[in-house]
Amino acid sequence: MRWALTVLGLAVLLANGADPSADASPGSRYGWPLQPRPPVVRRFDRPVHDWLPGHRGVDLAGTPGQSVLAAGDGIVVFVGTVADKPVVSIDHPGGLRTTYEPVRSELVVGTRVTRGTTIGTLDAGHEGCAAAACLHWGLRREGGGRQAREYLDPLGLLHPTPLRLKPVRPPT
Repeated sequence: MRWALTVLGLAVLLANGADPSADASPGSRYGWPLQPRPPVVRRFDRPVHDWLPGHRGVDLAGTPGQSVLAAGDGIVVFVGTVADKPVVSIDHPGGLRTTYEPVRSELVVGTRVTRGTTIGTLDAGHEGCAAAACLHWGLRREGGGRQAREYLDPLGLLHPTPLRLKPVRPPT
């Protein structure tokens, strides 16, 4: 009986995002930031260290002036310019933060948004994008205490990782 409770406890932890290999808290709480569902032009490439090369998000093909949507419920924590690009950042439950660039926005910091809320419009000119415009959509888990900030693949918000339990033999 104890082994069954241990397996059940582990399953609950994994389902609630305690698996350190999981990309993000999956589920239906998040959606695509562009509609209709956009092609992925460039995938996530996790840097080994924060300061090393990598691609800290995904690039999604869009059109200039297209509405950009909040991927999930949260609070706008940044609207401004970073390296000459207009950026919007949203904090979500569970210590997650999504970023969207290049996005022109009239929102102000502190605005509460829900999944699908228009947060701005897509600008043209994302470097390295073959489409007329590309949305760079990023995700990170904010560090706290001893945990460092961690860049994650935002596509992990959209595709739940199935939970697979393997049979365990009771101790003899």
